[in-house]
Amino acid sequence: LEEVRVWDISKDRVESYISEMKSICEGKTTLVPVKNVKDAVDNADIVVTTTPSRKPLVFDEWISEGTHITCIGADAPGKEELDPKILLRAKIYVDDWEQGLHSGEVNVPFSKGIITKENIFGELGDVIAGLKPGRTSSEEITIFTSTGLAIQDAVTADLVYRKALSKNLGKWIKMF
Repeated sequence: LEEVRVWDISKDRVESYISEMKSICEGKTTLVPVKNVKDAVDNADIVVTTTPSRKPLVFDEWISEGTHITCIGADAPGKEELDPKILLRAKIYVDDWEQGLHSGEVNVPFSKGIITKENIFGELGDVIAGLKPGRTSSEEITIFTSTGLAIQDAVTADLVYRKALSKNLGKWIKMF
């Protein structure tokens, strides 16, 4: 990544995030604070949304051909971050069909009948297993709506545990 544009409704959170990430990104990626969502996503190759919004923040006219969008914030019924028009021109992947339709980025447009199950290309696992293709052209807009799966939590916990062990960090506690 050459550049990461960072936006939040809180200027303090933007500054805090950039400060925290500087040491990780130094010399590799430029971190740029921006004043609005449009400036964050305009001509971006990759867009990641992580807000608790209940109304679209990213609009169709801001998204260029070839953009990939990962939506993490719409993790409960009623939440949405994207203009539904973007979904209508994108290849959409979910982490889990039922969970995605109930609480992912597609939940509001699906419940309103704007999109149907046919608009959702498949689960991320299908792509990883080679059962379905990912991006098939450089112009294709792709969306991954992640609601989070228990397996992700288990794998992350194991990774943190192993790193803590290797660095002799943490404290053993007796649970029962």
